[in-house]
Amino acid sequence: MQLNVNGKSHEVDVEPTTPLLWVIREQLGLTGTKYGCGIAQCGACTVHIDGAAARSCAMPVSAAAGKRITTIEGLASGKALHKVQKAWVDHEVPQCGYCQAGMIMAVAALLRDKPKPTDTDIDATITNICRCGTFQQVREAIHAAAKA
Repeated sequence: MQLNVNGKSHEVDVEPTTPLLWVIREQLGLTGTKYGCGIAQCGACTVHIDGAAARSCAMPVSAAAGKRITTIEGLASGKALHKVQKAWVDHEVPQCGYCQAGMIMAVAALLRDKPKPTDTDIDATITNICRCGTFQQVREAIHAAAKA
């Protein structure tokens, strides 16, 4: 099966029903995308599929074949951080950091669709779970990234 991940073509030999998350992590060695719940609820596994945020733990790899897949490793442009990544650093968002790659990917998709989101937009769209409770810092970083 042919996958386009972070702008590179990869041939993977896996069952079509294998979750995309496991192909990204185990076959391609891109471990920034995390496993959290396995049922697409927590968002730790969020990647972009053709620019839209998607939870990769419950998506069969066959559904992503032929599409542009972007992981946290592909979000930055060379050595320049994406504006969401920069806002995360500037606002010291992560505590443990486990959920943050998925959160950043979800926020990057939100800002692409709504460059100046309201708090209502954020509440409706960013449903990722942070067990450390950094939601206030996340909101501040989202608004800072929107202004960048």
